[in-house]
Formats: sequence, C-alpha cells, structure tokens
Amino acid sequence: MGTGNERILGLKVDVDTYVGMKKGVPRLLRTLKDFGVKATFFLSFGPDSSGRAVVQLVKNPLFLKKMLRTGAGRLYGWKTALYGTVLPSPMTALSFPGLVGEIISEGHEVEFHAWDHRIWQDELTNRSYPWIEDWFEKGLAAYRKSTGREPSAFGAPAWLIDERVLRVAGRYPFRYLSCTRAQKPFIHDISRFPEIPSDLPCLEEIGVERGVAEMIEILEAGGTHVLPAHAEVEGGIWNGRFIELLKGVRLLDFEVLTLGGIRERLDLETLPVRRFRMELLRGRAVPCAV
Repeated sequence: MGTGNERILGLKVDVDTYVGMKKGVPRLLRTLKDFGVKATFFLSFGPDSSGRAVVQLVKNPLFLKKMLRTGAGRLYGWKTALYGTVLPSPMTALSFPGLVGEIISEGHEVEFHAWDHRIWQDELTNRSYPWIEDWFEKGLAAYRKSTGREPSAFGAPAWLIDERVLRVAGRYPFRYLSCTRAQKPFIHDISRFPEIPSDLPCLEEIGVERGVAEMIEILEAGGTHVLPAHAEVEGGIWNGRFIELLKGVRLLDFEVLTLGGIRERLDLETLPVRRFRMELLRGRAVPCAV
C-alpha cells in the first residue's frame, strides 16, 4: 500500500473449506503463536460445496492451470473435490464451534467471509438480488451463532463483488470491508465503508519456487501491506513457506497487525472515495475486484 517509513503487515486468513477449517486453522494457530503475531480470520460458515468446481475445470482453462500449478489435490484432498456432488456438503465453521472460540481466545479476529463460498465464487453474477440478501442473512446468522456477536467486517469470497453486494452489505454495521485487491485503502462509493484491500499477491499465485523471495522483495521497500493467506495453503502443504515468509517479515522489522488494527490507524477523512473495477490478476483464474 505504498512506501513510507512505517513497516506494517496485516495478516488476512481466508478459510474457504471444511478441510481448511479442520486441519489448516489449527496449524496456522500454532504457527502464529510461535511468532507471537495476530491475524484476522475470515471464516466461511455454511456448506462446503467445493466439488461443484469441477464445472470450472471444463469451462475455464485458467482454472485448470491454477489447480495443476498449486497442487490442488494435495492442498484440498479427494473428499473436498466431491463435496456438494457425490458427497454431501459439510458445514464449514459451523462444524467447529470450539475451534472458532479458540481463534478468538488466542487474540485473533474472526470476521465474516461466506455462507457458501463455492456458489458465490461461481454463480454470483447470475444470481438474483434476493439470493444475495438471503446469502448474507444465512451467513450472518451463522456468524452470530458461532461467536455471540456481530461481525466488524466482510471479506468477499474470491474478491468477487458487484454493486448489488455493496448495497446489501451497506445495511449491516460493518466497520470496514476487505473485498478487493486494490493497492491502497479507500472508501467505497456505494456502501461508504472503508476498504482495507489485500495488496500483496497470494503465495500460490506467484508459485512455490518464487513466492517468498518475491514477497520479501516487495516488503523491503516498507509501507503498509496486507497479505492474503488461505488456511488450505499456508495452513496446509505450504506451511513451511509461510514460516519462511514470517521469518523474513521479522528480519525486516515489520509490525504485524490484524486488519482491525490497521483500520484503527486509518485517517478516514483523507481516504479517497473510489469505485472498484474487475481485473484478471497474475495467477488468478477469474477477475478480482481492484
């Protein structure tokens, strides 16, 4: 998010799947505890219908390329590839109330990411306005049941939004959104919420060989940045790379904050009011809001 004398890194952890919640989150909690840092966990709460992604394998060559490049079979496991098709969809965070409580008790933030992540990612543009309203209501009811409070933020699945999403989100008492891959914070022109974007690339977008080195290269210039991590990736087979990155962050003397911590330091009066646009980023299969 630009350069400057400050050296601040926000950690944003998206939890998209049942296996990410069950296996990735506990591993990430251990890693973060070892480094003495806190993160913001954006949780999916409802059904994991990841198996429906098989349609994208046929329709979108970029999606197939991404799955092969990231070793999706090892990241997610064979059961995940069948959820919502051959196998029933298990509930994601709703299946692990104790683990949600553990995230909070260890001082991390828990915010709202999704009801059904896969359907949003694949079908949002073809769904109706009432469907979006219902998706939010189901997801936020599950959030309240799991945490006993209202969420402070919404981070859209796959950084996919449209004007309807921002209008529906604007009805809720969010203190900020994290729905884009923009380079700097701004105020959404529709919802008027401050946006704290994920300006750094995902490790899996860069590639396992180059990922950490390229990320450190970016961070050497200083500034305030947000790293988007995934429980299935940094909490899975790429956990060693994540540890390597955190060691580099420590050597660069970065202060690691939650996104809520970054929100507290923003001067909202000076943030520009902007409208998002969609763009296909390097390593992605579909466009993201930027």
